[in-house]
Amino acid sequence: MERRRDRDGQFWTWERLFLGRGSGDPGRSSGISRVTVRVHRITFWRLQSEDLEVPGLGTCRSQTSRRSRGPRGRRGPNPRMLPFASCLPASLLLWALLLLLLGAASPQDSEEPDSYTECTDGYEWDPDSQHCRDVNECLTIPEACKGEMKCINHYGGYLCLPRSAAVISDLHGEGPPPPVPPAEHPNPCLPGYEPDEQESCTDVDECAQALHDCRPSQECHNLPGSYQCTCPDGYRKIGPECVDIDECRYRYCQHRCVNLPGSFRCQCEPGFQLGPNNRSCVDVNECDMGAPCEQRCFNSYGTFLCRCHQGYELHRDGFSCSDIDECSYSSYLCQYRCVNEPGRFSCHCPQGYQLLATRLCQDIDECESGAHQCSEAQTCVNFHGGYRCVDTNRCVEPYVQVSDNRCLCPASNPLCREQPSSIVHRYMSITSERSVPADVFQIQATSVYPGAYNAFQIRAGNSQGDFYIRQINNVSAMLVLARPVTGPREYVLDLEMVTMNSLMSYRASSVLRLTVFVGAYTF
Repeated sequence: MERRRDRDGQFWTWERLFLGRGSGDPGRSSGISRVTVRVHRITFWRLQSEDLEVPGLGTCRSQTSRRSRGPRGRRGPNPRMLPFASCLPASLLLWALLLLLLGAASPQDSEEPDSYTECTDGYEWDPDSQHCRDVNECLTIPEACKGEMKCINHYGGYLCLPRSAAVISDLHGEGPPPPVPPAEHPNPCLPGYEPDEQESCTDVDECAQALHDCRPSQECHNLPGSYQCTCPDGYRKIGPECVDIDECRYRYCQHRCVNLPGSFRCQCEPGFQLGPNNRSCVDVNECDMGAPCEQRCFNSYGTFLCRCHQGYELHRDGFSCSDIDECSYSSYLCQYRCVNEPGRFSCHCPQGYQLLATRLCQDIDECESGAHQCSEAQTCVNFHGGYRCVDTNRCVEPYVQVSDNRCLCPASNPLCREQPSSIVHRYMSITSERSVPADVFQIQATSVYPGAYNAFQIRAGNSQGDFYIRQINNVSAMLVLARPVTGPREYVLDLEMVTMNSLMSYRASSVLRLTVFVGAYTF
């Protein structure tokens, strides 16, 4: 409050400054209001606002009269003096009388200058217009909004909003009038130009000097003497604002589309990559790009397949391969023994055998191949899985050797009367666990006499009855294996042929000494 004496010196005047606020704009000053109280009359003067609202006192509208001559003959604005009772309520009258008493009790108060230059936060004092002016924080604060947010200046502050947000300004709201440039130096140039130091008219860059009215979502483009507000690429104008265009609605991308502020980005499904046009998707050959397949890789559309070499199987992870143990699947893969190896298997045969093809075992004939160690006085006899060296002369007294493998007992020797007249040595080999009954050897008479009858029998070597003789006819018989036998084992069977002639009371016999080798295996 300020108390001072009028220039005519006749009245004491009390004045109080009020800081008004514009409706709808928090923190924005609408000007300075002054209430003047005199002894005889009370006047109300508002500098900016048409109405004055005083808390607890009501609202009084001023009515400005035409210019009138002042006390000293000067012409100036003369606020109309409203009758006290017609304008102000009774409470204001009491308040004015209280001010009058306070002023009379303190005549020694010093005078204060008639000025008020302090503004609220978000405003700064404009000395030219003598008003509080809003501070544009979007220009004064570096990077006021981070990320994809845009800065929107607001009365007394600023807002950070998405770039696609539309802001509708209240063009009819109350607020301070725009700063009025000083009129002392009129601009001789056309609108949009200003004089330079050489008094030449140069274009005013409204965009750089923030003299444009483009929306925050628009771009300002300076033009000679003017400017233009346009929408950035990827935006379109809807009403006064620029709104992001959702390019994904137009199916620009082959697979997936991601809309971005002012743009868009195409993405491809796994197994594809963007083509040269950044819209279509082309297949990725993962096999050439280091696919994690352990052995073999096959590219397919949008993916790839891992495969394994023969003898391996694909692991559960779909990439690695593990060896297949073929030997565990069947016991019939190999005739003797199956040996598993990485990615394969092999068949092995026992000693004395060799592999036939890939899985069978065949006896090695050491006698025929010369792989035996028999002397010249011996004869090599081959059997399943080995060989035997036997003496060439196996005749025992009273028998004498008459040819290879044949011994004859002379009739002149008394010891030969009860013995077979001849013994012939033969050798054969059979496998173990042979199915029975099985014909193993056939006996054939070499000489046939008229009226003679031949009988065949096992004379020795069949104590367990593993064999028997089945006579075929008068001159031949068959040795039959009666029970399965397991090797390695050796039988020496004397197969006797008895020749009888009842008319001539003739009886003679001959023996075929058959050595049977039973192999250790079933092959």
